[in-house]
Amino acid sequence: MAAIRRATVKWDGDLATGDGHVSATTSRAFSALPVTWASRTEHADGRTSPEELLAAAHASCFSMAFSSELAKAGTPPTSLEVSSEVTFDRVDGKWTVISSKLTVRGKVHGLDNDRFRDIAAQARDGCPISRALVGNVAISLDAALD
Repeated sequence: MAAIRRATVKWDGDLATGDGHVSATTSRAFSALPVTWASRTEHADGRTSPEELLAAAHASCFSMAFSSELAKAGTPPTSLEVSSEVTFDRVDGKWTVISSKLTVRGKVHGLDNDRFRDIAAQARDGCPISRALVGNVAISLDAALD
């Protein structure tokens, strides 16, 4: 059965001077987060952006995929600290998400750094958000044990 998740945005005004508010309508985990064009291309100033939300989605998806892969390998993690840095820049004059850099530091008993990196690469490639981005966005990975 397919999982469907929803979010909504209420936007007022034009792109440059307008603003909006994004809400998670499925989970209701957040509501009315402010978003503006300036928060995407200049300073966040307490507002979010689609790219920040994409970074959050990628980091959380990868952490779940990696945790699963580690458990399948017989070495479930004690903890994983994951971040995603999404870069938004102009390509051929058009604003484009160009990359997502995943960084993970973990505490996993019974693994060396090489095996940790190998399993992290499997998780990167299998994560559904990575799979949605592949071919469009450069995905890099920096993985190491604490």
